[in-house]
Amino acid sequence: MKKLKLNKVPEVVSVQDMLLQSAKKYSTKLAMEDLNDTPLKRVTYAKLLESVLTFGNALKSLGIKERTHIALIGENRVQWAVSFLTSMAFNYVVVPIDARLNSNEILNIVHESDAEALIFSDQYSSIFSEAHSALKRIENFICMDKEYKEENFLSMPKLLEENVAAKEEELPKINPDDMAEIIFTSGSLGRAKGVMLSQKNLASNLMDMVAHLMMYPEDRFLSVLPIHHTYECTCGMLCPLYCGSSVHYSRSLRTVVDDLQNVKATMLLGVPLLFDKMFKRIQKGIQEDKKKAKLVPKLIGITNLTSRVGLGQLKKKVFKALHEKFGGHIRFFIAGGAAPDPLVAKGLREFGFGFLQGYGLTETSPILAVNRDKEFKDEAGGLPLGRVTINIHEPDSSGVGEIWAKGPNVMLGYYKNKKQTEATFSPDGWFKTGDIGFLDKDGFLHIKGRMKNVIISKSGKNVYPEEIEDVLNRSPFVLESMVYGEQDDKQDEIIAAMLVPDGEAFIAYAEENNVQITSNLIEKIMADEIKLTNKQLTGFKHIKKFYVRENEFEKTTTQKIKRYLVGKK
Repeated sequence: MKKLKLNKVPEVVSVQDMLLQSAKKYSTKLAMEDLNDTPLKRVTYAKLLESVLTFGNALKSLGIKERTHIALIGENRVQWAVSFLTSMAFNYVVVPIDARLNSNEILNIVHESDAEALIFSDQYSSIFSEAHSALKRIENFICMDKEYKEENFLSMPKLLEENVAAKEEELPKINPDDMAEIIFTSGSLGRAKGVMLSQKNLASNLMDMVAHLMMYPEDRFLSVLPIHHTYECTCGMLCPLYCGSSVHYSRSLRTVVDDLQNVKATMLLGVPLLFDKMFKRIQKGIQEDKKKAKLVPKLIGITNLTSRVGLGQLKKKVFKALHEKFGGHIRFFIAGGAAPDPLVAKGLREFGFGFLQGYGLTETSPILAVNRDKEFKDEAGGLPLGRVTINIHEPDSSGVGEIWAKGPNVMLGYYKNKKQTEATFSPDGWFKTGDIGFLDKDGFLHIKGRMKNVIISKSGKNVYPEEIEDVLNRSPFVLESMVYGEQDDKQDEIIAAMLVPDGEAFIAYAEENNVQITSNLIEKIMADEIKLTNKQLTGFKHIKKFYVRENEFEKTTTQKIKRYLVGKK
């Protein structure tokens, strides 16, 4: 395995340090903007730092002392970023909360985190208004939008207006090893698990990521994923700020294509489901046009040959109309949160889009491995970061085992949960990811799936549901699927699948063939798709039973199916 040549990157010891360095270096450059109308819509690097220094002074004037836990919830916007960065700069502990949780789960995290202050956008004001008396530990309620005098809710815009900026030299000294953030991976009562990250965890991950994959001041990131999640927070917010790039907060998931065009985005971080849908729509548009259906495969073949001789930019010219739909400036689509289908990655790249994936967990700040511009494998999670060490624990004969990791980005542990922390680390300090995978001869990390999802076939071989789901989801008739092990009458575990039909595909089929959509038609087409899938799989991976499900699966923030909630009857 050859030694990797890493990019030279600025040294930062904390998020506070990163913010101060970037504000000095890129002061007049645009840092962030909201594409929705908000009280703080657009900030340069200098204005961002000024807002942080002012908001921090305001929090101090309210009597909020260093190391206080501050809960933060709201949609993606500049004020969320200012609140997060203020916590880091003024030595508070920030608790980002998933904006999609229900009120019960939100209140539970506020309680479990020992938060004493709350920063929230207006849409959550009614939740906190109703629970005001129950949240006895909360001394300051701060709304990003307006003041609620009757509730004693303060207004963030008013606090920014009425206070002056602290001087940089007045900022507290940060211990990079202290807990700086608690991220709860669930909000459910009794199940909430708080990941403790330090500023050192985050700063080291920024440096190591950019050393592998360079970002530039000219890059424009469109932010679409929930900002509380470590993937979007570290890679989609802190990383651009570290590199002098700009972040543009999308209006909604429905407006992504328009927003890409408006900001001429060069970077889009997404989850596999977003890119799967994108690629399916591109394919559908080509198939519906007979001329394109004949011409496009030939153009892909020709441009694949020219790319091999160093003419990679030709693809962007040949498929210019397609690139213009996405703003015409995309440098990379980057997938995280789950493993993307390698054929989607290959397909988007064949149209001239840069496409890369990384691998990590909330507990690792989040990145452990990432593919690089010139060194990538679509079927792999990537190359381990420079200061990350990967160990495949108890590998089988093919080198597959549980992925264990060490590095400066690995969490401090779980908040107030010593038992869970001890169970997650080996006696000699390895973090157990719970994922199954292997390292190939070139050093790339391949992810097979989650340990708890593995199905043991009759032959005793491991079957990874995620691999089969990738194949199933390529069908135009399958919107999404979940593969699992089911006990049959003989008490042997067989491979079963739940399928959600793609309504658009069935409507198009019905109109084209002049037939009615009935349950029998759906069952027949799905049975045919199962047969096609099985032809692409080795015998011990064959699906033996399937069920059609009307509603989409309930998913996590990163659009992974909540398998534990799915009834398997």
